[in-house]
Amino acid sequence: MSIAFDPDRLWNSLEEMARIGATPQGGVKRLALSPEDGQARALLRDWAQAAGCTVTVDRLGSMYCTYAGTDAKAAPVAVGSHLDSVPTGGKYDGPYGVLLGLEILRALHQAGRRTRAPITVVNWTNEEGSRFSPAMSASGGAMGVLDEAKVLAAPDNFDASITYADALAAIGWAGDADPARARDFAAYFEAHIEQGPILEREGIPIGIVTHCIGVEQWDVVVTGTDGHVGYPMAGRRDALAAASELVLALERIAIETGGMATATRITLAPDARGNIPAMVRLAANIRHPDADGNARMEAAFRAAMADLATRRGVEVQIIRVGGYPRVPFAAPLLDALRRGAQGAQLKHRDMPGPIPQDALHVGIVVPSALMFIPCHGGVSHHPSESISRAWCAAGLAAMGAAVIEAAGGLA
Repeated sequence: MSIAFDPDRLWNSLEEMARIGATPQGGVKRLALSPEDGQARALLRDWAQAAGCTVTVDRLGSMYCTYAGTDAKAAPVAVGSHLDSVPTGGKYDGPYGVLLGLEILRALHQAGRRTRAPITVVNWTNEEGSRFSPAMSASGGAMGVLDEAKVLAAPDNFDASITYADALAAIGWAGDADPARARDFAAYFEAHIEQGPILEREGIPIGIVTHCIGVEQWDVVVTGTDGHVGYPMAGRRDALAAASELVLALERIAIETGGMATATRITLAPDARGNIPAMVRLAANIRHPDADGNARMEAAFRAAMADLATRRGVEVQIIRVGGYPRVPFAAPLLDALRRGAQGAQLKHRDMPGPIPQDALHVGIVVPSALMFIPCHGGVSHHPSESISRAWCAAGLAAMGAAVIEAAGGLA
């Protein structure tokens, strides 16, 4: 006997969840540990308890909705993502993965069946990092990648007088479970919209993510010489003109190597209409699907820096401010997803994950798998973010079968 999942129930749950924090533009603003986040958590808790789950909350606020298996000693198989959004978010980035997991448990409960191992649906706190930095902080804290005390002490990016711990207490979701218990999961699955156009362009509903690619985050500091804007062009050491070349060098190197690179923010000094800029700081990041790709991109960029410094008489420095490691996902779990897709007669393809998800942090410690479904136009983090009902159902069919298989099958 197989379990009949209900894709309509999943779709309706996504729509109901999206009413919490709904914006006039059709999107969602549900920042981590805001009142809206608290309401979303309560709805998930109520749904999970109605499906026969126990719900616990850890010290970082992450929720664990567990449907018991027949083997009380078996480690849980987890399915998760997040309910928080960016300020201009959409309906599906995050909630799709959480509510897909919930639908698996609902289907089991409705059928009166259990798997051998428990299945736990996880709602990780502060995946987006919009309100508290860094992003994915609760999953990072749970896996020991980030220090729990530092996560709790992180200031609100919009009001530095408020900490993560303050906000967690204010909405009533400060739990007492040890986040480190999540390291004991037997396996972890995460479903997510692609946040890119590849699956939609190729007409493929299921992306099997073989690995999350490594990311390097830099500040690139260019130092020249201040001066009046009336100074002759010959002999200038204009830091902003030099930095402009570096922005284009990032783009060129990414295209030539098959990677991705972006300059995201520029600050300069003096920041005055009448002065030649003497210092420019670029926020930049690079990422590449190949294991040695970031190293090759960095080497090419440093060569461009050296050439620029010689030609323009400026100094250039890279300061590494963060990043994420390259994390491969567990081959047996990826195979289970492939079997799930094949069993549902769904086209699928392997692909790298260019954008970090909670699965990256979890995958450092726990055998993990990440699966993508398409989103229209590859648009995410925007009110127009959308998916089709068919894509929604496809992801449920593929991952639902894989999760039940990983949990030891139906008892």
